Amino acid sequence: MSTAGHWFHPMEPDPGASIRLFLLPHAGSGAIIYRDWPNLLPKDITAQAVTLPGRHNRRGEETYDELEPLQDALYEAVLDELDDDRPFALFGHCLGAQLAFRTAVRLEQEGERTPVMIGMSGWSPIGFFRPTEEQSLMPDSEILEWIKKLGSFPAEVYNNPETLALVLPALRADLRIAAQHEDDGVCVSCPLASYGGDADPLQEHPDAMTHWADRSPEYLGHREFPGGHFYIDQHALAVTTDFARHLRRFAGALTH
Repeated sequence: MSTAGHWFHPMEPDPGASIRLFLLPHAGSGAIIYRDWPNLLPKDITAQAVTLPGRHNRRGEETYDELEPLQDALYEAVLDELDDDRPFALFGHCLGAQLAFRTAVRLEQEGERTPVMIGMSGWSPIGFFRPTEEQSLMPDSEILEWIKKLGSFPAEVYNNPETLALVLPALRADLRIAAQHEDDGVCVSCPLASYGGDADPLQEHPDAMTHWADRSPEYLGHREFPGGHFYIDQHALAVTTDFARHLRRFAGALTH
């Protein structure tokens, strides 16, 4: 079965799992960054990772480069995917955290079912690097050097011309998306946990992640790990263990 046009991988959640988890990737990437997570999570949590149009199996589709249409399309995709009664959660890294947060906000504002919790990794609405539209338009050589300095992409991508040719158009579009984000101080009503690397070059202010405490009435705290922006690659087991522990507690409270 072709996966073109599908937002989620795998397309079908495990019917035997009691909790669903939607995973949103960093700028320029797709579901592949979470390829190890299904084996790290408990069996009662079924994970589906998002791939936005214009990358991986959706490379033939037009890439979004405007924030509002992307948020609308992602919101509709998540809404269409929800079960009637199975609890769900959202987790995002970098741009994925921004999109996950706004999706949770939108679900609540529209009076729809809301996540039992959300996880924010490698991004905060205050104190994190925000690109400009001009930076998204730089020549390939300049944007490559720039993202190398930022540490905003896995190192193995830089030395692979074929991979770069596939990644850069999506990355440009996502940078433009990120440039359009304006923080409005909005909050969610569900519990929220945050995660990050202690040497993330995209974190411009030391207290950036503390601002999540004001965005949820039940902030579960911040866990920091050794590493830069892609700390999550080396610490996936620790992150999934911590997130799943919280998630099972809140999801269990709904079913008892």
